Amino acid sequence: MSATQAPAPAVQAEPPVHKPSVRRKLVPYWLLLPGIVWLVVFFVLPMVYQASTSVQTGSLEEGFKVTWHFQTYWDAFTEYYPQFLRSLLYAGTATVLCLILGYPLAYLIAFKAGRWRNVLLILVIAPFFTSFLIRTLAWKTILADGGPVVGALNSLHVLDVTSWLGMTEGDRVLATPMAVVCGLTYNFLPFMILPLYTSLERIDTRLHEAAGDLYARPATTFRKVTFPLSMPGVVSGTLLTFIPASGDYVNAELLGSTDTRMIGNVIQSQYLRILDYPTAAALSFILMAIVLIMVTVYIRRAGTEDLV
Repeated sequence: MSATQAPAPAVQAEPPVHKPSVRRKLVPYWLLLPGIVWLVVFFVLPMVYQASTSVQTGSLEEGFKVTWHFQTYWDAFTEYYPQFLRSLLYAGTATVLCLILGYPLAYLIAFKAGRWRNVLLILVIAPFFTSFLIRTLAWKTILADGGPVVGALNSLHVLDVTSWLGMTEGDRVLATPMAVVCGLTYNFLPFMILPLYTSLERIDTRLHEAAGDLYARPATTFRKVTFPLSMPGVVSGTLLTFIPASGDYVNAELLGSTDTRMIGNVIQSQYLRILDYPTAAALSFILMAIVLIMVTVYIRRAGTEDLV
């Protein structure tokens, strides 16, 4: 080797690869264990118990036994299908009203509120500070016969239109479908506004500026940019509104009458008054199946699975 030739660099040994231990691999599963136990104890087991109850026969005095009597499902559906249709109609109407009322408010909070954003968000969730029951009972005072609200609607001839549509009866609003829908809309409106706000708040405002640079009018910008990007919030809000509203029974019980009973009222009556547990369980599973099918079709038609 010549004197001017540099020595070859030493080859550095690669650091040993430490494989994670079995205990470290199990850490994520241990973290998930409390949630899994919670779901099994408070969701899976009650569902299994209700499923077994729905195929039982007997009475409370003699006891119920599992006889795999699936005829209960058909009998329950054929007898109470008007209540199913009424529940879906009321819940769908309330969901549409929540979307119409909630979207402008969520848009205002997301883009126009400025320093008042937090204040408006607190006002949106303020109804949660009181009991669901108290909020619903308040509507009995708001919609009372001879009250200012009913008087204003009557002077504007709104009640004439709602009576023609079958939503009210003459000058009376309480104990009518309109009262039940108003209660559902009010109680579930925050569930619509909050997902919409979250989805709208994520939109980059530079997209609006780019649309303006391309000479798009505000209506075109909303139709082509804002609304499509807010679809995850729309889907989430409608689901969070429609699903609990379809099974609600408090609003129909306090604001409605026997002619406005929803399927939740029937299930509650079967459990607590008639004590026909198999029919009540079958009605619950039928409602769950109907809602699940509708939600699946709706999500696929909406074209988004990126829910907020």
